[in-house]
Amino acid sequence: MTDFTEISVIDLAQDDAKITADFAAAYSTAGFAYIKNHGVPQSLIDAVFDASRQFHAQTEAAKQTIALNENHRGYIPINTSTDVNSKLADVKKPNQSSSFMMMAETELTPAEYLSGPNQWPDLPQFRDTLTTYAAQMTTLGQRLIALTAAACNADPADLTPAFQNPTIWLRLLHYPPSPAQSPDDLYGSAPHTDFGALTLLAQDGVGGLQVQTPSGDWVDAPKIEGTFVVNVGDMLNRASNGFLKSTPHRVINRSGRERYSIPFFFDPYINTTIKPLNGTGTPKFEPAHFGDFLRSELGASYDQHKSDPKT
Repeated sequence: MTDFTEISVIDLAQDDAKITADFAAAYSTAGFAYIKNHGVPQSLIDAVFDASRQFHAQTEAAKQTIALNENHRGYIPINTSTDVNSKLADVKKPNQSSSFMMMAETELTPAEYLSGPNQWPDLPQFRDTLTTYAAQMTTLGQRLIALTAAACNADPADLTPAFQNPTIWLRLLHYPPSPAQSPDDLYGSAPHTDFGALTLLAQDGVGGLQVQTPSGDWVDAPKIEGTFVVNVGDMLNRASNGFLKSTPHRVINRSGRERYSIPFFFDPYINTTIKPLNGTGTPKFEPAHFGDFLRSELGASYDQHKSDPKT
């Protein structure tokens, strides 16, 4: 993997050939890029941040009324998620963040893993704001998936069908400030790679996100106005036969202030089997069923799923 010292910016207002070239260059090296001219109104992004602050300002008792369920929807309290599968650190302490999680409410059969309705707090405009945002981010995600295939010199028709009914996750994250003298292994989010396809992140100006280089250094990824930070996860690394990099990253909030971020995870249909795309060379990965992979990941990392017999 090529070393890097900064994270590039990809302008989606360029011509398709230039976007594809920039996409291939960024994601075959850093695995991260800032995406600008993405088409999602700033007013909508701001409204989602307002909704997040409104949600997290509630009492703990109010948030616990929609505690995370077996379908991975609802409130995730602080100290209940630990990245025990991290290959990058010996993680013993839970992540220092709390969050609200929503997923798609498409008509799925009850037998499908993680299918079901969302849990919504009793807050004005909350549901409408989040579902509007999720719909626009899904459209953006589908555009980026087509770029992914083109960047790999593969036929988009070999990849895009897996994302016509995508698995989406919209997470409203709140990180309290960490004490200045906190231990080195206490993270807002411990070093990890994302297990899915694409992560599209809106973040506030507090900072704390860092991306690891192949040499082991950590590069800051602060907010850049008008952009999302977008990174590749393990499933696209696998689909691209290793060409696109799923890069380790972490969050450490030493700012003394609260931090809010809004990741949107854009993943394949739950019952998709992911394998290297045609045209990407001799396969380096065995086929992987996404739903089975999720059972393993969620069961290892979340208290709620540890007690779920399905995991």
